[in-house]
Amino acid sequence: MTNPARPGRGGAWTLNDLQDLPEDDQVYEIFDGSLLVSPHADVFHGAVANRLRRVLDRQAPAGVLVGQDIGVSARRSSYFVPDLFVATESAMASGGAALDPADVLLVVEVISPNNAGRDLVLKRHEYAAAGIPRYWLVEPRKQTLTVLVNGAGGYREEALVPAGEVYRTEQPFPLALPLVDIF
Repeated sequence: MTNPARPGRGGAWTLNDLQDLPEDDQVYEIFDGSLLVSPHADVFHGAVANRLRRVLDRQAPAGVLVGQDIGVSARRSSYFVPDLFVATESAMASGGAALDPADVLLVVEVISPNNAGRDLVLKRHEYAAAGIPRYWLVEPRKQTLTVLVNGAGGYREEALVPAGEVYRTEQPFPLALPLVDIF
């Protein structure tokens, strides 16, 4: 078994350290210099995220990218990989190991029972502090969408959309999202 690279004794993990980790079935993120390790999503979680991505892709205007599997980092000591993101197309041209939060219009997390606290508390705080304007929490077991908007003091709840409803918004682009299409 290969040992993952570690920063020097007592050193903080950085985005650069992630490049030396093995390609395996784990998701690696960093919070304030500490490495966070999670298993990849299960089939149902992945299906919900992919269905939502298809709905967003179909309605996204030119110049806006809906994506997955790319991390967001506001500083070298923190790095998170949202289940989905919406960013400016120009953000992809800059390259690099992670998206700059200034280019991210929306992050989406599909809540998993094994790490719900990370999505509901830690990432909520960090995404808000990074200035990401919108954060959606998709709850597969409850079949709900919670829409959060960043403002003074962090995110506030703008909408809680129950199963069977259609969420309509103008941000991050004009969109009609029937929840029945993702659950």
